Amino acid sequence: MDENADLTYAPRGATAPQNPDWTVSPQGFRRFETTVPIGRGEDAWNSAGKAVLRWEVKRRSGFTVAPADGGVIDARERGRYTVTAGRGRCVVREPVEVVAVVETGNRCGFAYGTRRGHPVSGEEAFIVHREDDGRVLLTLRSLTRAAPAGPWRPLFPVLLLAQLHVRSRYLRALRDPGVRSTAPRSPSRTPPAPPAS
Repeated sequence: MDENADLTYAPRGATAPQNPDWTVSPQGFRRFETTVPIGRGEDAWNSAGKAVLRWEVKRRSGFTVAPADGGVIDARERGRYTVTAGRGRCVVREPVEVVAVVETGNRCGFAYGTRRGHPVSGEEAFIVHREDDGRVLLTLRSLTRAAPAGPWRPLFPVLLLAQLHVRSRYLRALRDPGVRSTAPRSPSRTPPAPPAS
């Protein structure tokens, strides 16, 4: 069975959240990567690691995330989710699948890919990582192109503008203590401690 059968792009995992350096640049995609500081120290690392795996970058940016199988919210590889934006009659539902998860002593996050019915095609990754000096950082990576078919395809230029706005919210999501998720809690997960040196 083709592992990419329901994804609207390939290759799966192209944003490589497990790698500090991202060198992949598939032809035909708009490639984006940026990193911002979100805190410093063990407490910042632990809270950001838990938050990123619970989709808080999306949820604190105004999206609703629901597991398609009714399971827990935490990002899990091959897990399928419905990401919803908007309210009332202006609601956009985005079917996605988590294509990679990373949890190490200094790196925590995941990438998700678009499935049929998503307004665009590609992959996005949210990665929390920490430096030797204690700084905790958030890196966003994305590969985007127009959806292969459907009503959203002609609106791709408008969707790119919306993407710029949403990215600015993502970059603030884990460093703004005044923003809280309203989603139900699931069992907490703590990123593993770094190996003893």
